[in-house]
Amino acid sequence: MNTTVIVKGIAFGIAASIGLASVAAAETVRLRFHTFYGTEMDEFAKKMRDTVKEASGGDLRIQYFRGGELVASDQFVDAVSKGTIDIAYGVGSYWGGQLDLGNIEAGLPGAWTTAEEARALFEDKGLDTLLAEAYAGKGVKLIGRGYGSNYDLLTKEPVNSLEDLKSMKIRATGQMAKVLEAFDIPTVYLPAQELYIGLSTGVIDGAIYGGPVEYEQLKLHEAATHYTFLNLLNPGWIETVIINPDVWEGLSETHRQILRDAIDQYAADIHNWLEEGNQKIVQDGDIFEFSTLPAEDSARLTEAAQSVWQEEAAKSERNARAVEILAENARAEGRLK
Repeated sequence: MNTTVIVKGIAFGIAASIGLASVAAAETVRLRFHTFYGTEMDEFAKKMRDTVKEASGGDLRIQYFRGGELVASDQFVDAVSKGTIDIAYGVGSYWGGQLDLGNIEAGLPGAWTTAEEARALFEDKGLDTLLAEAYAGKGVKLIGRGYGSNYDLLTKEPVNSLEDLKSMKIRATGQMAKVLEAFDIPTVYLPAQELYIGLSTGVIDGAIYGGPVEYEQLKLHEAATHYTFLNLLNPGWIETVIINPDVWEGLSETHRQILRDAIDQYAADIHNWLEEGNQKIVQDGDIFEFSTLPAEDSARLTEAAQSVWQEEAAKSERNARAVEILAENARAEGRLK
């Protein structure tokens, strides 16, 4: 028996096996997905990762990173464009200074009052077409969208009208602060992690930050218990999914569809979790006292927000078209004259 031949044959077989394993590994596409959310959405992230892996037969994988783990949320557009990360799941207001439509995309006060209305504006009335163009100009591709939830007022004392707010200092950001200031309502900015201390020590008397779930998670009910529905902007934020164009072009049509479907489900899971959590807290009624701002005051807020809308419209011709879409819709819905 020629042992040399046998040894060579075994060596060739091992090398072939290693080579096949290397090819298989090379064919596995791993995408770095970065969200602005923290650990609270880990359940849905796992579901998304498992779905992508199973639907692709293991050829497509997602590496999931939470807010701040690789890059800051306000750097998502640049990071995706450069390929530092492959996919980003964020909110346009984070990069409002980089993308002309960023603030409009995230949600201007008075722009929509239900998720269905917001979805129609983006998907059916042309906002997503304008946004796809804007993102392409920044070297990224828009591939998905999520819809947040309630964005209302939490205060230490009851609020029955806008007049009540004039004696309070309210934490608000950006455009919302400008709208309140039009009614001589004092505003201040505090990051989320300082809201509890701010309310507890009297630095602020109230905050516009999110919905009952967000306030409960931050334990703000220990310092403030009066929740007022503003009927001004719901969902209070719109979520954006962007991908590196080269990465997208490198995917097969099948993988693109698998990825889109899984991300859409991730976004829907987040929205449903927020909605269901908010509704449960409202129904239980044991940690917050709920009230609604009078309709005439909500209308006054929407009218006051028009100065913010026009400020955004002045940034570019594209912004002006987007604001006109919002205005036509608000007039049709009876919120604007």
